[in-house]
Amino acid sequence: MRYVFLICCCWLLIGCERDTATAQFKTYSQRLANVLDISAASAKPGDIPEFPATRELTLPVEDIRIGILDAYELRKCGLFNLIAERNSILGKVQDKSRQLRYELMLLRGIEHCLKTLPDDFELSDELRSFEQQKQAQLPIYLWNMLVTGKEWRQQLTLFHQPFSLNEFYGFNESLNAFKYLLYLSSQINDQQSVPDKQAERVLYHQEQIHPHHYFGQLIYSISLSSQWLDAITTMLESQEQRIICGEGRNQQTAQYLTNVFYKFFATDLQSYLAELDSQYLEIQPILSQLLLQHSLKTPEMTPYINYYLMGEMHEDFRRATLAHVQFWQRVFKRCNIKVGRSPLG
Repeated sequence: MRYVFLICCCWLLIGCERDTATAQFKTYSQRLANVLDISAASAKPGDIPEFPATRELTLPVEDIRIGILDAYELRKCGLFNLIAERNSILGKVQDKSRQLRYELMLLRGIEHCLKTLPDDFELSDELRSFEQQKQAQLPIYLWNMLVTGKEWRQQLTLFHQPFSLNEFYGFNESLNAFKYLLYLSSQINDQQSVPDKQAERVLYHQEQIHPHHYFGQLIYSISLSSQWLDAITTMLESQEQRIICGEGRNQQTAQYLTNVFYKFFATDLQSYLAELDSQYLEIQPILSQLLLQHSLKTPEMTPYINYYLMGEMHEDFRRATLAHVQFWQRVFKRCNIKVGRSPLG
């Protein structure tokens, strides 16, 4: 039974490997190399930035306290229970998402108290001071959650496994979650309180993104695709003069290469690259706005932001894709091969 189990596991692993973009790139490279009778090219691991450590990104937040008796007085406007919950045993070990939720609801509660309590309420001045201090701290709580909270941080951390050819798990969940954070950021920057129902949604989005490593997997997939394209294009260009074309000449090599192009690149890889490009262009502006807000306070983020969000990685990807396509355009033109139809189709 042990051997049967191991064999089944091996077949499962092989099946998964066949479905990955890496496997398709490998096969594409190998089939081209077979036609040219040379060694296949392979992607060389690039030196790309990792997401900085938690300790390098955490911004300090001053602890603001209120006396127990004063807090009890706030029962008159419904705020005491929230403060008591935060100071309970469970409240003191809240994760980053629940900390942000509490701060949003606390600020909303202070605003409510100032509007509903009598003008001569003895804690009014203190509450106004708390409101100003807490309002100033909200961007930091949001930042700390985004870059150090477990579920949020894992979306941004480089995930060393490319997406499969037809599966991009986590796109909608991550896009919606980051859009929500952008909404929170806008409200905070405009010093607008966030309704409690909206504050609760931070926990909903945390749950939705929990199973995924979306952006970290997306940028790894894009970087790895660039490396594969560069390697294969360089291999093809080194053999370009051996691809014989012309009237009355044997174009068998060109025809075989074209068949490989259509079977492996045009059929699967081209649509995969286009989807990576499309998803990146949709999520990049949102993440750029979120991560640039405190980048000056955390210089460790600069290499990550510059490479993944400010154009370096995407420019490399577009350049690598264009160079590969231009190679085939040259071959098709020189060999008079009609684009869009395999010669043996």
